[in-house]
Amino acid sequence: MVKLVIDMSGGDNGVSATIGGVKLFLQDYSDVEFVLVGKKEELKEFENNERCTIIDAQEIAPMECTALEAMRNKETSVYKAVNAVKELNADGVVSAGSTGAFLSLTTLINKRIEGVSRPALILPFPTKQDNKYVVFLDVGASNENSPEELYQFAKMGEAYYRVVFNKENPTLYLMSNGTEEGKGSPVSKEAFKLLKDDKNFKGYIEARAVYEGYADVVAMDGFTGNVFLKGAEGMAKMMSGMIKDAFKSSFVSKIGYLFARKGFKGLSNKMDYKKVGGALLLGVNTIPVKAHGNSDPNSFYCSIRVCYNLAKGDVVNKIKQSLNGAK
Repeated sequence: MVKLVIDMSGGDNGVSATIGGVKLFLQDYSDVEFVLVGKKEELKEFENNERCTIIDAQEIAPMECTALEAMRNKETSVYKAVNAVKELNADGVVSAGSTGAFLSLTTLINKRIEGVSRPALILPFPTKQDNKYVVFLDVGASNENSPEELYQFAKMGEAYYRVVFNKENPTLYLMSNGTEEGKGSPVSKEAFKLLKDDKNFKGYIEARAVYEGYADVVAMDGFTGNVFLKGAEGMAKMMSGMIKDAFKSSFVSKIGYLFARKGFKGLSNKMDYKKVGGALLLGVNTIPVKAHGNSDPNSFYCSIRVCYNLAKGDVVNKIKQSLNGAK
């Protein structure tokens, strides 16, 4: 039985998203039990469910919450959820609430895996190849990283890719401003040396090439990763708006859209980031999944599924093995 803790109160849409996601998951999976953390009066429909335990939490951490504030206020749903993972020996935790509070609490309460210098946020992205994803890390857990940390990011991403996408030897790359070995920042150049003899390491990759589909894991420092992520999201949003405006520009273009609608719907589904299930903090002694803040029931369901699959795949121990050089 997989035991997952759910922060029910976090996120822009509150319990309307989390309750819906949990109910869908209980219908589809019989080998999971939930610890639901939130306002007990909002969770009454789960009181008699033998696979659900409710922990009352009347407060919600603000989105701009600092690490110190998150640790001081032990009455918030996110604090009680993260703490419940440790106290109840749960397999993972999912929250759509404050990213800063969730990540800092997870690291401080559940601790880093021994030997991990810095946890990293990892996020899968679709590529131009059907059903093919590339994962990026770190995408914002920290701003500065050492060469050794970039090496660890690559190895943790490798373990993640094996579990989630069932590929034994994922290709590893470092993000850079060119593919030649002499390119890169001082930190990435040193990380290149550390990874050079790894059989799965293929060298540098440029940002424009990551969506081609040949890269599986792309490691970078957290500052670069966060800028890259936000730039990609902004570009996708802009292109989507421009395409919609183009089809609305005239009567003829509207007729054209009627013929192309099926293709564009398929493209939209392929690029829907909510189906990915949110970001995961790798390198800590649990499986913390940060769902999108504006999650709806379906996207929150996807976040729970990511946590569940990684628990079933024993990803924490596989990361430990990967960092120790085990196969």
